[in-house]
Amino acid sequence: MKPVVIAVVGGKKSGKTVTIEILTKELTQRGYTVAVVKHIPETDFTIDTEGKDTWKFARAGAKIVVAVSAAEIATIEKTESRSLSLREILRKCRGSHLVFLEGFRKLVSEEESIYKIAVVRSAEEIAEGLEIFNPMLAFTGPYQPKSSLKRIPYVDVREDSVKLADLIERIVKKKAAT
Repeated sequence: MKPVVIAVVGGKKSGKTVTIEILTKELTQRGYTVAVVKHIPETDFTIDTEGKDTWKFARAGAKIVVAVSAAEIATIEKTESRSLSLREILRKCRGSHLVFLEGFRKLVSEEESIYKIAVVRSAEEIAEGLEIFNPMLAFTGPYQPKSSLKRIPYVDVREDSVKLADLIERIVKKKAAT
């Protein structure tokens, strides 16, 4: 079964990470396997630590370095990631019921197989979300609209994580039934 993919989009420091953290906790407690893929736009960012053995192996030319400890396995792939398609990135998440994408705004904007949750700070960001992102699952974030939105709910994930997780769970169950 292919996982349900949900992109959590919004501006810098809007609450995307908190939203994913809260939803991941709620959905894993319900028994779902969740994967999270975070977009890091800084070009010089590395997950590796200079001077450590894994860094030395990559510096020596290894394209894939796998580090294994008692509690985790980390795979570091040295590749030009800007050329990777979303499909190639999602292959890394095989075996999950759900995949949350944090960011990837341009890649996901009109990808209709990916649901979007927009973390918003203003009415303008809601309007932008309605225009840019399809399909939109929900809005959340520090800005709460004064009136209800037409067809897309606003759910304060900090106050009602269950409601937003219920929306996601319905999608997962519907996809599993098909």
